[in-house]
Amino acid sequence: MTEPLQIGLLVFPKVTQLDLTGPLQVFSSVPGAKVHLIWKRIEPVPTDSVMVLTPTTTFADCPQLDVICVPGGFGTDDMVGDQDMLAFLRRQAERAKYVTSVCTGSLVLGAAGLLKGYRATTHWSAIDFLSSFGAIPTRTRVCVDRNRFTGGGVTAGIDFALTLVSELVDRKTAEAIQLRLEYNPAPPFNAGSPDTAPAEILAFMKERIAPSQARRADLMGRAAARLS
Repeated sequence: MTEPLQIGLLVFPKVTQLDLTGPLQVFSSVPGAKVHLIWKRIEPVPTDSVMVLTPTTTFADCPQLDVICVPGGFGTDDMVGDQDMLAFLRRQAERAKYVTSVCTGSLVLGAAGLLKGYRATTHWSAIDFLSSFGAIPTRTRVCVDRNRFTGGGVTAGIDFALTLVSELVDRKTAEAIQLRLEYNPAPPFNAGSPDTAPAEILAFMKERIAPSQARRADLMGRAAARLS
């Protein structure tokens, strides 16, 4: 009897729920897969929106995973210095078949020392921080380098998950899941990337996130120093 695929997604305060729930919906559609939401304790965890998520297992009780995935969000700024989180990731990565992330979750993988020498991607606003952890920043929606699969910002998590399912199972299964979800994007505006957004919108967003970027730069620098 084939053992079920063990897929785990990390939950933490101020996670961006769509970073997690997009891949979660895809992975939950994989036949025979067992999907876990993981945090230090079984308790409600606030996201960066009104949604609250409840973990299904803890760091201590989580089984060995085939796929470990770290979603992103402003909470990752604190997770790069969270030694419980980093130790859990290192421990699981030793035997996991795939070590993955969505959005700024790749910064947490980097802080755990799991992206050194690997190409990786993240949200456009955080791409320049990857090199601090020895990763090779790659501006793409989904980046695959050996068993490291990283997705770009937020909605790229669905693309990432479908790409991974095609590797985990097969393309037919991935395409069937895509059809089930009717994942057929047709955005009303062409403003979803710094390369295509109007200049004034990009400038507006950069000004809006400047304070959080300054805090992130400080925390990433400290995390990189600890790693070295």
